[in-house]
Amino acid sequence: MRAAFYLALALTLAFRFWFAQALPITGDEAYFIYWGVYPDYGYWDHPPMIGWILALLLQFSRAEWVLRLPSILLPALVAVGMLQYLRSADENKAYAAALAFLLLPANVWNVLITTDTPLVLFSFLSALCFAAALRRESLSYYSAAGVFLGLAFLSKYFAVLLGLAYLAFVLFQPAGRRSWRGLATVFISLLPFALLNAWWNYDHCWANLLFNLYTRNDNAGWLPQNPALYALSILYMLCPVALYHLGSNRAALGRALAEPRARFFMFVWVAPLAAFALLSLAKQIGLHWLLSFVPFFFITAALLLSTAQLRKSVLYLGAFSAIHVAAIAVAGVLPMETWKGSRLYNGIVYHVKTAELLQRLEPYAGNYEFSADGFSPAVTASYAANRYFFVFGTASSHGRHDDILTDFRKLARKNILVLRKNPPNPEDYAPYFAKVGYRQFELHGASFHLVLGQDFDYPAYRERVLRPLRDRYYRMPTYLPLGHCYFCERYFPDEPVPSR
Repeated sequence: MRAAFYLALALTLAFRFWFAQALPITGDEAYFIYWGVYPDYGYWDHPPMIGWILALLLQFSRAEWVLRLPSILLPALVAVGMLQYLRSADENKAYAAALAFLLLPANVWNVLITTDTPLVLFSFLSALCFAAALRRESLSYYSAAGVFLGLAFLSKYFAVLLGLAYLAFVLFQPAGRRSWRGLATVFISLLPFALLNAWWNYDHCWANLLFNLYTRNDNAGWLPQNPALYALSILYMLCPVALYHLGSNRAALGRALAEPRARFFMFVWVAPLAAFALLSLAKQIGLHWLLSFVPFFFITAALLLSTAQLRKSVLYLGAFSAIHVAAIAVAGVLPMETWKGSRLYNGIVYHVKTAELLQRLEPYAGNYEFSADGFSPAVTASYAANRYFFVFGTASSHGRHDDILTDFRKLARKNILVLRKNPPNPEDYAPYFAKVGYRQFELHGASFHLVLGQDFDYPAYRERVLRPLRDRYYRMPTYLPLGHCYFCERYFPDEPVPSR
């Protein structure tokens, strides 16, 4: 297994470097990249860690592979960390488990730089420190676990589930072995990170809380397919072969779980995934939501399964990932026009041929302020053009950090160009300009549209677009103290902030 691990490490890294450079930057990634362009202590929908990382990387290059470097290296770093942690107990099983993790399809193809990237790393380091603290009953390791958990919290709020898993583990320990002092040390150590996030939210409309607790759950409700999709996600992300072996011998599983380390690592993936299972009754669970808990599953497998059982998982995951690599390679050599019949074709052309598309806008540069009708197309064009495209119109509930960056008061009386992938509705533009023109052009068989608005009427836009946005996305919960709200103070300074 040792030779196979290092061969897989080299091959997966080589593939990931190639794919990171070949794959165009996605809308989500461009959104986070612009967090790095304008670094802050927080952003509309998530804490700031990925913005800080990208701000650092942007000092070196805007190349795709550079900006994606943390994601490229992440599976290798976690696999090597897993190997080092496990090898003292059983070197063969350590190599097998680390190899299985490395060959997980998501760890082969996922090179996207997102909020999950630092979350996975810091959650992994936090759990390793907590496990080390359990063996040594060391407050310094508990403190390190809390610091890494705090960094994970500043990456994404799913870190809260890991903290709750720590609490559940301690609660279910035998009465004489519950380390309340250690758990308290963890939470005291993460407190400065939580306070930083709370301070930013207090001073920025509680934007994170509004989005994650209210806005993104507006459409929550029972859909029978969601639990089934979640079950498929678990099979995809955790390896069904290892799951089968873990559940097939309950007596052996019970004996193995009597050992605190195995029980701990079982808790830190089972408890969060059980929480997601309950949530799936009301909401669709994203595949990427599971990412930060996957390493603990493979550590558990190493502690509880035999080397032969782990090898079966390695063979399955190797074959499954090979199918993914082959599909990506085939898609990479096919002409883009192969997908012309797909409803996604306009989006494919938009992302793959962004530079060509932007050339069509050059005649309007200088006379018009550039924008797009949604957050993803706006930041995608911004990244390719190296100039910011703001968002014109209501757009969606996701990615509203543009509300912080763009001040429509400063656009009054200016000309505005709106780039669109679908035909515009004149009623969405005519009320806000003295004169509006429309243009359409073809690019590689896809149609794109330009709205050319002259003499922007800010007061009309304020009343018909910004006021409904305020009432929908910036209604403050009455149980929270409010420091400042950039949106309400900017556009409606003489009116009270709406409450819910």
